[in-house]
Amino acid sequence: MIPSGGRTPTPPSLRESNKAMSGDSLSWPLFNQIRDRDPHGFASASPRTQSLRARIASADRAVESVCPYCAVGCGQLVYVKDEKIVDIEGDPASPVSQGCLCPKGAATFQLVTGEHREHRVLYRRPRAAHWESISLDQATQMVAERVKRDRDHHWQGAPLNRTMAIAHLGGATLDNEENYLIKKLFTALGIVQVENQARI
Repeated sequence: MIPSGGRTPTPPSLRESNKAMSGDSLSWPLFNQIRDRDPHGFASASPRTQSLRARIASADRAVESVCPYCAVGCGQLVYVKDEKIVDIEGDPASPVSQGCLCPKGAATFQLVTGEHREHRVLYRRPRAAHWESISLDQATQMVAERVKRDRDHHWQGAPLNRTMAIAHLGGATLDNEENYLIKKLFTALGIVQVENQARI
């Protein structure tokens, strides 16, 4: 576009352009990387990038745990600050996963802190259309009553002394001590159908 004066503006020469840019060239990331002999490119990071810190930098401690999802049993490190979980990441010391987590395991933090997580015991009565909230003590009592009722109703006496009405399928994240206690409890109740997800 020609200005109203009728003269076409003269473009700046290459020397003038280089002179104008010479002041800014000292701040170029490439110049800093060459000057500092930085093969990793740390000099090219922006001030905002350099100010960023890891989420676990302020954690008080890391607690070893196991992913609660599938049967692989990947190791996790639960980072805690002021007795609250701030982050969950893979455990590099785990012989199973060596610090890696699948997308679901990497999102375990949301399982703990998600707004949609239910913190109450919900119970739906037979033929009811809605759930109702009950106390944990009431729910535990209801489970115990149902176990005893089904055990007594389907009990096979001597010489078997067992019930086939109840079975147990353990999760793959149960450790040896938990499996030991579960087996002792169900054996004492006469329940013989005890299996574990990891073996299946």
